[in-house]
Order: sequence, then C-alpha cells, then structure tokens
Amino acid sequence: MDIIFIEGLKVHTTIGYYEWEKKIKQLLVFDIDIATDVRPAASNDELAKTIDYAEVSEFVEQFCQENPVDLLETLGQRLVDSLISKYQIDWIRIKIAKPGAVEQANAVGIIIERGERS
Repeated sequence: MDIIFIEGLKVHTTIGYYEWEKKIKQLLVFDIDIATDVRPAASNDELAKTIDYAEVSEFVEQFCQENPVDLLETLGQRLVDSLISKYQIDWIRIKIAKPGAVEQANAVGIIIERGERS
C-alpha cells in the first residue's frame, strides 16, 4: 500500500480547556499519513483518481475553524472520523502537535491511527 502524507500542516485555531484559551487562536501542527493505492492515478496521470493532499489540507484547516473543542483528543477523533468518511480511507495516522503548550517541551499532542493497512 502506498502512503500520501502531509507533514507540518500549520493551523491556527481555537482549542483548549481553560477560559483564556477559548478567547485566542493557537497553533496546531498536523502530520497526516493516508494509505491509498496510487497506481490508478499514476497510470493516466489523473488527480481525480487519488487523494488530493491540497484538498485534504484545506479540509483539515476548515474543520478546525468550524469545530472548536476543548481537547486535542476530541478534535483528533472527530477529524479522523470526518476524513475517513469523506475520502473513503481504509487507514489513517494523524499526529496533532500543540507547540508551546508545555514550557519545557517543544510540543505535546496526540497520535491517532485508525483502520487497516493492506
């Protein structure tokens, strides 16, 4: 199986448990791996036969803007569910980092992996 990836996608959005966090935008950084078979797209050089990483990137940004939540876990699970549904994904791995959330760390966050890689 082939992997389409998006690395270091930066999104400024409202996320956080504390009241002060609900009033500001914070940076989230996404790394997304999606299993797919690129052969249909490659055989005739057709974008329509693959998962368009630019479209996925725009979807992620829009989803974050339209779905403010308290926890990264909630955002991650809802986003993964939406991506799987929209793009008929069999396997996805998404890492969401929140730089600056813990002073002593470069970033903290979550990794969610769903589905089967074939």
